[in-house]
Amino acid sequence: MDFTRRDALRLGLLGAGSLFAWGRGGYALAAAGDCVPHGMGEPPGPFITPRFSPDLPLFDRPFEPMQVLPSKSVTSGLDGYTITMQKSQVEILPGKPTTMWTYNGQVPGPLIRQRQDTGSVVRFVNQLGNDDQGRGISTVIHLHGVASLPQYDGYAEDIIPTQHYKDYYYPNDRAATFWYHDHVIEHTARNVYMGLAGMYIVEYDAQDFCNPDDQQLLPQGDYDIPLIIQDKRLTPEGELVFNDRAHRGIYDDVVLVNGVPWPRLTVKNRKYRFRVLNGGPSRTLSLEARVKHSDGSLEPVMLQVIASDSGLLSAPVTTDNLRVGVAERYEFVIDFADYAGKEVLLVNPIFFGNIDGNLRSTQIMCFQVSGGAQDNPPLPERLTTLTPMATLLSEVKAERNFRFDRAGRWLINGKAWDPHRVDAFVDPCATEIWRFTATGGWVHPIHIHLGHFRLLSRSRTPVAPYEQGQKDTFFVNDFETVEMIGRFGPHEGKYMIHCHNLVHEDHDMMTQFQVGSNGCEPCAEPAKPLPAPANFDAPQCVPPPECVVEMDNGGAATCG
Repeated sequence: MDFTRRDALRLGLLGAGSLFAWGRGGYALAAAGDCVPHGMGEPPGPFITPRFSPDLPLFDRPFEPMQVLPSKSVTSGLDGYTITMQKSQVEILPGKPTTMWTYNGQVPGPLIRQRQDTGSVVRFVNQLGNDDQGRGISTVIHLHGVASLPQYDGYAEDIIPTQHYKDYYYPNDRAATFWYHDHVIEHTARNVYMGLAGMYIVEYDAQDFCNPDDQQLLPQGDYDIPLIIQDKRLTPEGELVFNDRAHRGIYDDVVLVNGVPWPRLTVKNRKYRFRVLNGGPSRTLSLEARVKHSDGSLEPVMLQVIASDSGLLSAPVTTDNLRVGVAERYEFVIDFADYAGKEVLLVNPIFFGNIDGNLRSTQIMCFQVSGGAQDNPPLPERLTTLTPMATLLSEVKAERNFRFDRAGRWLINGKAWDPHRVDAFVDPCATEIWRFTATGGWVHPIHIHLGHFRLLSRSRTPVAPYEQGQKDTFFVNDFETVEMIGRFGPHEGKYMIHCHNLVHEDHDMMTQFQVGSNGCEPCAEPAKPLPAPANFDAPQCVPPPECVVEMDNGGAATCG
């Protein structure tokens, strides 16, 4: 399916003036400071980088669902998994193999679906070997959104060298859509760009809902589909090209959904639930759905948002536009009941946070709607209960301010990353208000490890209804202050806070805070050399939690 600029104008994906802002030739001079890490596809000349990837047809290839990784029972209440990091060949350009760094040979990595309140241990084995300069490729694993002990949280300097392994323990005590990805110091953008990302879902229980029977009303099974959206750039030979444009960010022109460029998914005429992750390095998404009628006209299709980063919203939120910053996750439902025989497009209109030279990133995927649906139950009017904001405000023990700016480097409060410095000391399970301010020049998706927060305010715009649930990553617009509130716990120790524009993160927009004084050190259980034993390593540092952080989800008596 070809996509022209006329199509873009008809879709409303850009204004006419946008045609002249980026569409200049096939190559562009890169700044002298542009970074091309070793082991990546090199630009075709010393200071020349390909402006566009080779052309690929839109919506020509079938959607590929993620492959679920089976678990094995370790002990009662503990599931075990093994994931090997390795170089693999995948096909993005037809007939042209692309070398990627993978989890179990898959891009994205295998999907883990985990029962709530059943712990898990995941063995990550690093067999990536060396880069093209002969240097070992080190990794770190961060299960993004899960409140893990410090030594299992993916501290950026707790590395797994090549030919080493590490066993990570996770509590799975909160139901939500999470993801695991590389988090190694200074090379997170490179490693994630090369393929090291996967989704991890902790399933909701009936008790999470206002009405336990309502769990069955949400689309499940084949109608519950995870989507990881990423963008890449390719050489004509099919190799990836990494260019962070003088540490500003990566905005590439081949959109992958679950590793497939612009896929087509056949759906029935009923409701589907999509768990979407913005897994790209830098680009903000602004998702919209539009049905294409026989006369060529396009009509908005509503998204019904039911969950954000850390779990269910209190009630479904209907919107025609969903902003998803890097690392944010949302669960939304599309009802295809009225569109049998038609196409519904998932698109990403041009806006300030979406920089693209040839407009291809304005398209995400296509849903081809068939008939045959047997049932299509309504969504619940209420989903769960959240702690009243007044209750949280009455518990506040401290307020802190963080400034995100650029002064030759990406800094927080004027300081670069230093593993020996702690910038905030927090009491265990304390409720605090944190304010993030972007001082100009860029937008920043800010991720707080360990905590689950609620947005209080935005200085430039109201808080969107779909942002009012529990979150761990917060989009901060240019020249904006965002205020959030949350409880820190249940674990003590050092945890990170950073911009999740991965290029900004790698170039020092990162710091750490410490909860309590009795936690394990982040590097308390270092990786071990291969070969790995048959059994998982037992945890060495597991202090009892000082307190219990209330989980907001659930509580039929208080839903109203």
